[in-house]
Amino acid sequence: MRVAIAGAGAVGRSIARELIENGHDITLIERNAGHVDVDAIPAAHWRLGDACELSLLESVRAEDFDVVIAATGDDKANVVLSLLAKTEFGVSRVVARVNDPRNEWLFDDAWGVDVAVSTPRMLASLVEEAVAVGDLVHIMEFRKGEANLLEITLPDDTPWGGKPVRKLDLPRDAALVTILRGNRVIIPESDEPLEGGDELLLVASPDVESELRALLLPTGRQNG
Repeated sequence: MRVAIAGAGAVGRSIARELIENGHDITLIERNAGHVDVDAIPAAHWRLGDACELSLLESVRAEDFDVVIAATGDDKANVVLSLLAKTEFGVSRVVARVNDPRNEWLFDDAWGVDVAVSTPRMLASLVEEAVAVGDLVHIMEFRKGEANLLEITLPDDTPWGGKPVRKLDLPRDAALVTILRGNRVIIPESDEPLEGGDELLLVASPDVESELRALLLPTGRQNG
């Protein structure tokens, strides 16, 4: 997969290293010459320039990339790049970093963003996930909020203790992705029994979240 990353700061470089390790072809675009360090990530293609300029995007043939990641520290630049990548070059997948949560409302399909990643919001979700038992925690949203990655930790008195996964009659627009139990990551096969303390990761439409609470939580602990 060919991926262009705008912004070669700490975030952009970390993404690049991870994707290169997974075998992807990475181009790093950085407008600050002081941040261009080819030796730091020699496997990447480096380009000095402003990713918000059409001429730069044309020179790297942005239309040939499978994914464009706007990872700069400037929300305005990330939004502009997302719009150009989607509307001018038809990039199928555009991922944008949100630096200031107050700007999240801008990062939608109207500006060419397929996935917006807000580090402050994600950190807050992870804090909630670490301490919350007995309620749904939003980890990440997909498709502009049409589906969410959710986590719920089953309380010790869960009515599902000992029952197999196949007994879960999940709503139509919800799917159990995995079960975290201690240090184990468990594929939710039909015969796998559930236990109190299990962390369930689900992908679901917002419309069915109340149904999930009613299904998975004991009466009186549904905080929806």
